[in-house]
Amino acid sequence: MIRVAVAGVAGRMGSRVAQILRETEEVALAGGFEFPGHPLVGKDLAEAIGGSATGMKIGGNIQEASACADVIIDFTNAASSLENLRSASARGLPMVIGSTGFTHEQLSEAKKLADSVSCVISPNMSAGVNVLFKLVAEAARLLGEGYDIEIVEAHHRFKKDAPSGTALKLADVAAKALGQDLDQVGVYARHGLIGERKGSEIGIQTIRGGDITGEHTVMFASLGERIELVHKAHNRDNFARGAVRAAKWVVGRPHGIYEMSDVLGIK
Repeated sequence: MIRVAVAGVAGRMGSRVAQILRETEEVALAGGFEFPGHPLVGKDLAEAIGGSATGMKIGGNIQEASACADVIIDFTNAASSLENLRSASARGLPMVIGSTGFTHEQLSEAKKLADSVSCVISPNMSAGVNVLFKLVAEAARLLGEGYDIEIVEAHHRFKKDAPSGTALKLADVAAKALGQDLDQVGVYARHGLIGERKGSEIGIQTIRGGDITGEHTVMFASLGERIELVHKAHNRDNFARGAVRAAKWVVGRPHGIYEMSDVLGIK
């Protein structure tokens, strides 16, 4: 039995991960924690996520909540996840991180911390989205430079980072398939008299509104036809189940950073 602690357990993703853990065989919810001062710290964890009281309390830090855990799942935010990884790496405690919005510097530090711990970091834990990454890379490679690539992502009004980590990953795999550097060809906004579109551009556009769980469209457009690859998430369950799958997979792995494609065997 793999024991899992959940960071940000009272949040939209954290609470769903905790619920999925309680429904999944071969894993157990070992604890959950929030930031110090959160109003639910000290409250019964099961009651907070929807269920009968168990006596397990929501912790106010990673140390007390993960004392009996084999792995941590974290969907908080980039800065918080990195801080949790610092603590976890010092104890050799594996992590699964689904937070997005990491800077290059933060990812570089995460890779160094992973010298002493195994860690899965992915902008999207859904099996479907990770298959989409593969399809986009293959489509970009096969179609070549004659097709303009545009990516549109839509999420709920509460999402704090933009573009989404998934959209950035989609753009990155397309750029790499074409031998390009996304830092050089990514275009994130257009307004006014901008002139003709450059052939090397990869456009990434953002929509925020309502309760949209997550939608991503990758468009390959030429003068005469268009191919669209689309993924729509109906709820957060696929992300939560993917994270639980990753948690089961990462325990006992050699130290280092892994992606969800490693977990799924579609690298």
